Amino acid sequence: MKVVVIGGSGLIGSKLVARLKEQGHEAVAASPKTGVNTLTGEGLADVLDSADVVADVSNSPSLEDAAALEFFQTSTHNLLAAEATAGVGHHVALSIVGCDRLPDSGYLRAKVAQEKLITDATVPYTVVRATPFFEFVASIIDAGTDGNVVRLAPVLFEPIAADDVATAVADVAVNAPVNGTVEVAGPDRFRLDELARATLAERHDSREVVTDSAARYFGAALSEDSLVPAGGARIAATQLADWRKQATDKK
Repeated sequence: MKVVVIGGSGLIGSKLVARLKEQGHEAVAASPKTGVNTLTGEGLADVLDSADVVADVSNSPSLEDAAALEFFQTSTHNLLAAEATAGVGHHVALSIVGCDRLPDSGYLRAKVAQEKLITDATVPYTVVRATPFFEFVASIIDAGTDGNVVRLAPVLFEPIAADDVATAVADVAVNAPVNGTVEVAGPDRFRLDELARATLAERHDSREVVTDSAARYFGAALSEDSLVPAGGARIAATQLADWRKQATDKK
């Protein structure tokens, strides 16, 4: 099976290409680095020739509201049009758990817009929504930091390893499209503020975590379950403690 991975040079994309190749599939990494630009359409026709599946795990280079919306709308429109012409049988897109529940975030509104383009198109599809990655916990803490204080809401949080996200997307890609959404999450459930507090303590970081129910998450107000699956998610195997140990061992 030929699977073209859009964003194949990135964190998830590179892992996804490796997974698919390990399984014996023809996995092609497609990104501006390889001469494929979904914003301009450059290289799309050639790379999609004889492709069975397209897995789009690309991301906007900017998190700014308008820029993210422009990226996801333009890129997805061009990609779906090229797939329809090439006869691609399955479009897989990586999205975010809870994106449709957080309209205050311009970035998440852009992901919702991307999903709508996919669901309205003619190409059979599967949207894979993942919870935040272990690799992004530090960035989430930084986003809530003001001086030496980190303000975070005490909401449920179920992060997942990037390796497990790539594995889930690979599994979806080589199976039949569901024309719907699949959610994936990590095996452990935390409170966001408590996880941040423990993370900083482990790193001997002196910042103080203040529990603040009104704290925003990348511009969005949160409810108890905004960031976790509603139910029926595929639960990944890697626990946060094991991931941290593996990361430490690699240093």
